Amino acid sequence: MPRYARVLVDDSAGKAFDYELPEAVAAVLQPGARVRVPVRTRTALATVIELIDETDVPGVKPISEVVSAEPILSPLLLKLGAWMADYYCCSLEAAMKAVLPNVIRKAEVGHQTRLFARLAREVGEEEIEKLEKKAPLQAAAIRFLAEATEPVSLTDLAEKCDATHSVVQALVKKEMIVTESARVERDPFGDESFVHAAPLEMNAEQLAVFERVKHAIDEDGKTVPKPILLHGVTGSGKTEIYLQAIQLVLERGQSAIMLVPEISLTPQTVERFKSRFATTKHEVAVLHSHLSEGERHDEWHKIREGRARIVIGARSAIFAPCANLGLVVVDEEHENTYKQEETPRYHGRDVAVLRASMERCAIVLGSATPSLESFHNAQTGKYELLRLLARVDDKKMPFIRVIDLRQESKKHGAILSEKLITAINARLEKREQTILFLNRRGFSTSLVCEKCGHVCECPNCSVSLTFHRAMGRIVCHICGYQAVAPAKCPECKDPGIKYSGTGTEKVEDAVSRLFPKAVVKRMDADVMQRRDAFRETLTAFRTGKIDILVGTQMIAKGLHFPNVTLVGIVNADLGLHLPDFRAGERTFQLLTQVAGRAGRGDVEGEVFVQSFTPFSPSIQHARHHDFDGFWEQEIEFRRQWDYPPFTHMVLIIIRSTHQQRAGFSAETLHRRLKEGLPAGVTLSEPAPAPLEKSHGSYRYHLMLRTRSILRLSRHLRGVLDKLTFPDDVFVTVDVDAYQLL
Repeated sequence: MPRYARVLVDDSAGKAFDYELPEAVAAVLQPGARVRVPVRTRTALATVIELIDETDVPGVKPISEVVSAEPILSPLLLKLGAWMADYYCCSLEAAMKAVLPNVIRKAEVGHQTRLFARLAREVGEEEIEKLEKKAPLQAAAIRFLAEATEPVSLTDLAEKCDATHSVVQALVKKEMIVTESARVERDPFGDESFVHAAPLEMNAEQLAVFERVKHAIDEDGKTVPKPILLHGVTGSGKTEIYLQAIQLVLERGQSAIMLVPEISLTPQTVERFKSRFATTKHEVAVLHSHLSEGERHDEWHKIREGRARIVIGARSAIFAPCANLGLVVVDEEHENTYKQEETPRYHGRDVAVLRASMERCAIVLGSATPSLESFHNAQTGKYELLRLLARVDDKKMPFIRVIDLRQESKKHGAILSEKLITAINARLEKREQTILFLNRRGFSTSLVCEKCGHVCECPNCSVSLTFHRAMGRIVCHICGYQAVAPAKCPECKDPGIKYSGTGTEKVEDAVSRLFPKAVVKRMDADVMQRRDAFRETLTAFRTGKIDILVGTQMIAKGLHFPNVTLVGIVNADLGLHLPDFRAGERTFQLLTQVAGRAGRGDVEGEVFVQSFTPFSPSIQHARHHDFDGFWEQEIEFRRQWDYPPFTHMVLIIIRSTHQQRAGFSAETLHRRLKEGLPAGVTLSEPAPAPLEKSHGSYRYHLMLRTRSILRLSRHLRGVLDKLTFPDDVFVTVDVDAYQLL
């Protein structure tokens, strides 16, 4: 029997400590359990990561309290956290914070209980009539409870028949009713009802893919199934394959995790899943950052207790405590939102592949525009490639027209081209819907003085401020800084300050003026701040209450609206010329995904792509729905310059409020990294980041590329553990970096 526990104390900078096991729990305590331990003059929460027989540490203290003898984290999730710490070059504590939600870690939120009432005995009509003469409210409560098929909460009893606390107490005293407390779930979708939707009939192409997915599920732990990359064009019926595969997993008594890249996709995905499984006992749990702490607590425990065997959520849902996992689905696997941009900087898709491997279960990565990393893995045999090349019911891919804005701008300075305006008018006459896409918020993207050339810039970041007309303020989209919009130039006081550039707010304004009879709504981070705003707007659009929807990338993917026959991309060049080797890939993916929202119903769709660089390969390949052509060109560029997927890229960010200190620290780190650098590692010279200043800090970059990431991560950790930086210098390591700005 082990005598000691090695624990990871919360907020301990990732250090593990040994504590003595109390005799009462030594036989039942398991790794993954939560405990309280003495730390100097206080007690702290900790996670048991290992049980040991001996320790070299003198004066070991006993564990103060066992919060949960049963493991909150399974051995597999502990192992996954340890791998993340090793691979992503972060502390074990940082990795475990990602694995275990904060609301569970703190143990401050408990299960919610509510008082319910039921009849203590059968009450006859004569007795009720007699009671009605003296106490009509008591009689009304008895009648209501007699008709109820299950206990009624006191809240509902008060609402339905004015049964106040005194009424209930009087009935309890007369021994006519009894009250009892019961646990109730805080369900984020509790107010909604879902009508059961039967499985759809799949076409031959879908059935062939489904058979391969079924084969991977049927392995059932005998071997580790090869990850499946499902490359299916937009509208090809990937979701139906996911749904039927999950049904198969449930019938086998297993559970499933479905990852989606955006919170805005969650309501529609949840609706489709809850409708499909509405008549079954298999509950659907949802995990994402817009839940309240109580809802997250209850959803997590619902999964852990096995009452919910389908989990839907953003990247962190991959750590859901599912037992007997049978299938993981990563929808829109190419999305960069699966990459976390704070420590631990893990990639949800890659962690999903590893968890599926550990669980020996099937995993499907789906996308109309697979990432080059995943497609390369399929080409080299690491993944199995399956394809859906046609839309369901033989619906045609939308016809894409590219509008050269260089020609349009000579005619007039309008936001929308004449051809796009004509196309929108035609859709309005037919009562069809339009989506207009621009991946930039606000009204004007910069304020420039034509007289002296002054640009209103953020004092904390190296970016111009964006004008938001509804707020009357200029805002930084990096740090959130705000100021009142100036009426004249802050430098020369000239009143002719010019508002330049276009954001979604300006597009909405222009469209409302051009089409005064149309209902125009906007979806971006500025107007979608209320918790239910996503769901309400999408429901209104689906039911035809909105004619034209203007939005950013939150409307670009995964959404299915059969009445949308026109999509307009206001400016396709926004992300094309960034100093990032993935700029072309991202532009191709975004254009293809946005275009895919058109023509998903009975009417053929049309897409207008407005661009100042219409002959860009990313735009031309997207225009012809030519993923293979784009892949062949882009992979040659990556191979030539030794970029991912041929190498792993590690970005080290050094930041400080003092520019010289940040630069000197970058030089020092560069010098130390060169000493004993593993063979095959390319190390760049330190340089200011493309976004040199952010949130008041100056930023420097060091970039490393290697084919052996674990060896490099260990070298990095060894160097960083020995180096001491000034208090105001912060160093971040981003393995497999996606944001290079």
